[in-house]
Amino acid sequence: MATSAAKVEAVLLGNAQDGGVPQAGCACPRCLRARKDPAARKWVVSLGVVDHAGKKYWLIDATPDFREQLHWMIEACPGYSLAGIALTHAHTGHYTGLIHLGKEAWNVRGMPVYASARMAAFLRDNAPWAQLVRQGNLRLVELYPDRPRALSAGVRVTPVSVPHRGEWSDTLAFVIEGRQRALFYCPDIDSWETWEGLAGFVGRFDVALLDATFYSPDELPGRDMRAIPHPLATETVRRLQDAPVEVVLIHLNHSNPLHDPGPEREWVVRHGARVGELGQRWGLG
Repeated sequence: MATSAAKVEAVLLGNAQDGGVPQAGCACPRCLRARKDPAARKWVVSLGVVDHAGKKYWLIDATPDFREQLHWMIEACPGYSLAGIALTHAHTGHYTGLIHLGKEAWNVRGMPVYASARMAAFLRDNAPWAQLVRQGNLRLVELYPDRPRALSAGVRVTPVSVPHRGEWSDTLAFVIEGRQRALFYCPDIDSWETWEGLAGFVGRFDVALLDATFYSPDELPGRDMRAIPHPLATETVRRLQDAPVEVVLIHLNHSNPLHDPGPEREWVVRHGARVGELGQRWGLG
C-alpha cells in the first residue's frame, strides 16, 4: 500500500459488528467455521486513513481487534507511524482496543485520541480509561459536529452527529477528505428516518461506508430488535440505489448472510452496492 500513487488513502480494516466473527458463545455455522478456519474470521469494523506524504496514518475506532489491525497497518505501510485514533462512540466494539495503549501493553505516550466532548468525558471519568489519560498514554482532543479538523496538510476530518443509542456517549460519523475526494464513514446509526434527504447528503461524497448490521429482522430469534435498532441493509441499498456515490456496507453482525457469497450479496450488487472487505482501499487524492 505504501507505493500507491494517491497521497491520501482510506483502507478498511474490518467489516464486522462489535462482536466480530466468530462471536463469543455463538455456535452458528458461520462462527463454527471461523473457529476452525482463520481465513473465515472477520475483524470488527475500523478504518485506516493514510497520509503517504507524511508517512503516517490514523485509525477510526479502536476495536477489540486493535492488535491485529495495527499489525496489518504496520506491514502495509512500513516506516509509517500511528498518528492518532478517532472514536465514533462508546459501544464496546469501537473504543475498547485503547486498552492496548496502556503501560501493561504498548505504553505509548501522548497518543492523540479524537472524540466528542461527551466521549472524552467518558474516557476521562471512568476506569480503566481514566488511568490511560492520567498516566499520559492518551491525549484527548475534543471534536465538535460539523467543525472540520485538519489531521495533516492533506487530510481533513469532519465529525457528523448521528442518532444512536447514547447510554455512555453520543455518536459521530466522519467525513474524511483528501485533496480530491471525500469518504463518509458511518458504522452505527439507529435509523435513516431522522435523516431527511439521506441520498442528497451521501451523494455529496465519492464513497459512503454505511451501517449494514442486519440484513433481515429475523436474524436473531428471541431478541427484541427494537432494543438494538439499525437500518436494514436492504433499506439502505434501496434508499441509495440511484445516488451518485459508491455505497459500501459495513458493520455486519455475525448473523448477517452478507458475510458470505449467496443470493443476499448478489441482490446488493444488482442494486449498485457492495460489501466491504478487509484491505479494500480508496484513494482520496
